Amino acid sequence: MDLERAAWSYFSQGRDDDDGREIAVKEMLQAYYMSGRPPWDSGVPAPELVDTVEGPDALPPGRALDLGCGTGTNTVYLARHGWDVVGVDLIGRAIEQARTKADAAGRQAKLLCGDVTRLDELAVGDGFSLFFDLSCYCGIPHHRRDAYAAGITRRALPGARLLMFGYGPEGFDDGWSGVTADELRTRFTGWDLTDVTPGTNAVPTYWFTLHRR
Repeated sequence: MDLERAAWSYFSQGRDDDDGREIAVKEMLQAYYMSGRPPWDSGVPAPELVDTVEGPDALPPGRALDLGCGTGTNTVYLARHGWDVVGVDLIGRAIEQARTKADAAGRQAKLLCGDVTRLDELAVGDGFSLFFDLSCYCGIPHHRRDAYAAGITRRALPGARLLMFGYGPEGFDDGWSGVTADELRTRFTGWDLTDVTPGTNAVPTYWFTLHRR
């Protein structure tokens, strides 16, 4: 996944305006999906998600929203375990692969091509008890992050959980990518940041857990 960080920095060069940053992110993602499997797509469900679903303090199955779902590895995993799951990704090729993966697994999942910061434009629904974000939010330009937070907040049940993986800002040289605990505390009003666990990457990464009040 450190290749993802390097690609983000490359595609962001010279993109100093809001529109340019949005375009840069989409170009980077499209390039990875056109060239093959992206480095963040291991094909294996994230252990942190597995612990959330199957661990000693497992959540009961409900509605889940996989933000930046990619080819659907974690979406299909949630569906296998009884969740009513929706996956959203910006890249059409990723969603096509996710649908193929869900069909092959014989699992039902709603898979939508669209922008996670513009959920009102998608038939996502509401009443979610779990939100999962594997390195999506940390690559969203800052001017769209409030919309991301507002979009999931409107769809969250009381007590809903947001499980997010992200790179720290130290891993980038573009001046805007990355995420910190302090930012999440400020931006996600109505949520409590209940856990921050460092990742194991060569550059700073974190697993964040937030709960809707």
